[in-house]
Amino acid sequence: MLSQIRGLSRHFTQDSLRSYLLERSVRRDDGCLIVHGYGGRRGVPQKVAGRAWAHIAAYVVFVGGYDPDLDVGHRCGTPDCIEPAHLHQVARADTCRNRTRAPQCRNGHDREIDPGTGAYRRVCRECNRQAQKRWRDRQSAEVARARAEYGRSAID
Repeated sequence: MLSQIRGLSRHFTQDSLRSYLLERSVRRDDGCLIVHGYGGRRGVPQKVAGRAWAHIAAYVVFVGGYDPDLDVGHRCGTPDCIEPAHLHQVARADTCRNRTRAPQCRNGHDREIDPGTGAYRRVCRECNRQAQKRWRDRQSAEVARARAEYGRSAID
């Protein structure tokens, strides 16, 4: 069964993986069992035990009956939770259908709703405007540098 988990280190057994996950996790007041995987970011899916996703490994050792063709989802909505009661398997289509975008981008700007789909736009207008300005500045600096080089080589 452990061989179905992609990226899992081969030296783990069911019992050793179960104790490893419990050692790296902390129970919150809301009932979630939050795992601390590799890296410093929290609130995102975590990787542990080699390069395996923690919630998938937890589903295999705590719940069982893992089907690799299905995704493991969180009923609580917390991506780094490994509480067995919060994990369930769903079809990939259901995972994509239930995925939502935050109303603000990662820089805190409000996103607009796309009239064609009714969902929030992937990139907010302010971030897009700033990215285009940075690109234009890089291009103008490159043109200025090329002109300066061209003038200097003609004189030498």
